[in-house]
Amino acid sequence: MLIYFVIAAIVIIIDQLSKWLVREYMTLDESISVLGDQFFQLTSHRNRGAAFGILQDQRWFFITITIVVIVGIIIFLYRTIRSGKRLLPIALSLILGGASGNFIDRLLAGEVTDFFHFTFIFDLLGKHVNYEFAIFNVADCAIVVGGILFVLDTLLAWRQESKENRQQEARRSENE
Repeated sequence: MLIYFVIAAIVIIIDQLSKWLVREYMTLDESISVLGDQFFQLTSHRNRGAAFGILQDQRWFFITITIVVIVGIIIFLYRTIRSGKRLLPIALSLILGGASGNFIDRLLAGEVTDFFHFTFIFDLLGKHVNYEFAIFNVADCAIVVGGILFVLDTLLAWRQESKENRQQEARRSENE
């Protein structure tokens, strides 16, 4: 049971350390190319809103919502662990760590430090595409990976339930 909280703590530590390094060693809006000239850069950015910059300057709203979400995830995590599932608690641990990492930023600084910056430049069907994805951080990555694992767990559970239902129907048919 403790392992799931360790996973969340590791996410928080990596997230907060990476954000501290960006704030300490990069100036705001500074970019460092990592892969290609523009494809992947580290860009020191601050976000006072949610994903993709929506709901800017709603600090107390996000703090309140995040507290509710964190408490809900912890309760759900305890119930999930007791049920014997394995993938879902990992998903919830990642989401818990990511939500907590961004919560710490909002609580202490009033804004979230973002730095992963991807720009996609290519030609598609004769059209030039230059798409700049929203700048994000380690916490955001953990939330997305956790969300994907959550969906995967749901699909696997649905598949298993469907298989069991078919087997029960087959047994009923044999008994009739």
